[in-house]
Amino acid sequence: MKKYQVVLLGCLIFAASCQTEKTDMENPTPPVAKKIPEKLVKHEDVRVDDYYWMNKREDSTVISHLEAENAYYAKMTEHTKDFQKDLFEEMKARVKEDDTSVPYKQNGYWYITKYETGKEYPIYSRKKESLDAAEEILFDCNELAKGHEFFNMSSFSISPDNKLAAFSIDTVSRRKYTLQVKNLETGEVLPDKIDNTAGNSVWADDNKTLFYSKQDDVTLRSDKIFRHHLGELEDTLIFNETDETFGTAVYKSKSKKYIIIVSYSTMTMEFQTLRADNPDGEFKIFHPRTRGLEYSISHYGNDFYVLTNKDGATNFKLMKVSEGNTLADQWKEFIPHREDVLLEGIDIFKEYYVLTERKNGLNELKIVRWDGADSYYLPFDSETYTTYVSTNPDFDTEVLRYSYNSMTTPSSILDFNMRTKEKEVKKEQEVLGGNFDKTNYVERRIWADARDGTKVPMSIVHHKETKIDASTPILQYAYGSYGSTVDPYFSTVRLSLLDRGFVYALAHVRGGQYLGRPWYEDGKLLKKKNTFTDFIDCSKHLIGNNYTSADHLYAMGGSAGGLLMGAIVNMAPELYNGIVAAVPFVDVVTTMLDDSIPLTTGEFDEWGNPDEKEYYTYMKSYSPYDNVEPKDYPNMLVTTGLHDSQVQYFEPAKWVAKLRELKTDNHLLLFDINMDAGHGGASGRFEALKEVAREYAFLLDLEGKVL
Repeated sequence: MKKYQVVLLGCLIFAASCQTEKTDMENPTPPVAKKIPEKLVKHEDVRVDDYYWMNKREDSTVISHLEAENAYYAKMTEHTKDFQKDLFEEMKARVKEDDTSVPYKQNGYWYITKYETGKEYPIYSRKKESLDAAEEILFDCNELAKGHEFFNMSSFSISPDNKLAAFSIDTVSRRKYTLQVKNLETGEVLPDKIDNTAGNSVWADDNKTLFYSKQDDVTLRSDKIFRHHLGELEDTLIFNETDETFGTAVYKSKSKKYIIIVSYSTMTMEFQTLRADNPDGEFKIFHPRTRGLEYSISHYGNDFYVLTNKDGATNFKLMKVSEGNTLADQWKEFIPHREDVLLEGIDIFKEYYVLTERKNGLNELKIVRWDGADSYYLPFDSETYTTYVSTNPDFDTEVLRYSYNSMTTPSSILDFNMRTKEKEVKKEQEVLGGNFDKTNYVERRIWADARDGTKVPMSIVHHKETKIDASTPILQYAYGSYGSTVDPYFSTVRLSLLDRGFVYALAHVRGGQYLGRPWYEDGKLLKKKNTFTDFIDCSKHLIGNNYTSADHLYAMGGSAGGLLMGAIVNMAPELYNGIVAAVPFVDVVTTMLDDSIPLTTGEFDEWGNPDEKEYYTYMKSYSPYDNVEPKDYPNMLVTTGLHDSQVQYFEPAKWVAKLRELKTDNHLLLFDINMDAGHGGASGRFEALKEVAREYAFLLDLEGKVL
């Protein structure tokens, strides 16, 4: 049931009035959505939503309107179609089509992911004991995807005896996965078939018991953990997460000793453990949920290591506790909290543990022997870079696998011997096409002054021959929510912009966690506007320091980053020539008031609960849809997917309709709807490139660079 009063106005309007005006393809005019006012009342505040009717996905009127928008988009971009194809082929040409991952070893097998020329999807295989052994194909996703417009294999999980694989597939793009089991000895897919799962599963030690998470049919919140015995029709509900602000999942500890259930929300965590050799036993609460207490657990020997913010450890600390009694009053400090270092994670090996830390925005990997005989950081010399611990499922090894890249340096996978300190590059990302040379590109980090005096970093990359002045086109990107840090990373597709004179600027705004946990806390809830003003102040810095001008500055963001785009075009539209808002979360108040919409209840700790007047008022003050007004807006490209489970298609659809109604300029406003996909866009490695080509063509066309 909705939490706010809905009163339908204009109920005498004929059904025909809901129809969208058709687009004349000879003389294209933007689709005009009919207005059916609906009054939304909360805290005695009245909002009138003229386009509320668009939220009926199956309604033919809605589909007709979306199709009209797509037809208008196609007509308005027709002159760039050949250029889009050229961009796509250019991007595709950089990709090594017959590519193979670096094998990793787990439980006696080497696991490999490979792609073949001309094929969209991965092929998963393995080799027993030696890389010289015969290859065993586990899953050819190209075969599994046949007949489907969309395909995604979430994951697969191998049984301890290596004979069975549980796998999960989504063919709709609503992130509703069907869980099945394949006999790897015979190739037979067993009759066990479980619909509407969250996509993950884990085996108990008996090789016949699976634990998996299931989702609410309407909200898609992962709320239940089941136990499934192979061959049985009825599964046992193990855990039901009744708190609507929490989700739940199940996994296995790296030590393989425990099955672990996690309940998670933005600010609070809770874990339950069960010995993997006792699948029919009872799960035990690790420590009861306490609002504001975040923790995660890693098992080693007879102890657990707890990464937590307990007792005000804003940047987290590491604690240790015995298996026997895991309540928080037994946790002992292992690594103390540090004001200037964010402790992001720990990876545990038999003789070593590896800490992932972040200091002054940069990743660091610290290697420590359990016996204390050695401790050191891996050296990185770049001014701005990205590194992270890669796939390390093997507990009994002295080799750490990690990844490294920067905005000018393609990604590398490296094996580092933690004892000898020898490093081996296992794979460097190949950039095909014949003309890539990383020395042709320049990267650096600059700092902008936010209006409250805070220094906001930006990572910048451009071709060395690009002249930096007021005529230089810049694409400024950010996300800025959930504490998610977008590190400065290498992108082959981005080269299509850099080689045409664009500068790419990644703004590390508050709301992410680039400068530690306080950076996140200062960009959420009642401080959310810092995210928007940081981005705007970064733009002003670029313009004020003659990196570019408003005529050549562009901005891009997706999902919560799309909310950022919606906010900045309301707050400072004069700073930008063009905006790309991908799957944008723009109708904040209405969505956060509707607990039937997927993910809403789990978002209260990020945005606030609008049932409380203070949060309602604050959300309304920045919600892009609620703040559209008659004025000039930049050129804009908005994208969505009809089956999006995270940001429903009707949010951008309503936003675009309202912008068309109120904006006072003649700038482009284009709306591209993928009728077959969801939040992540098209599936398949090459189909996704077509979407990037459309976005880049929009930007390059505004710069007069479409040939």
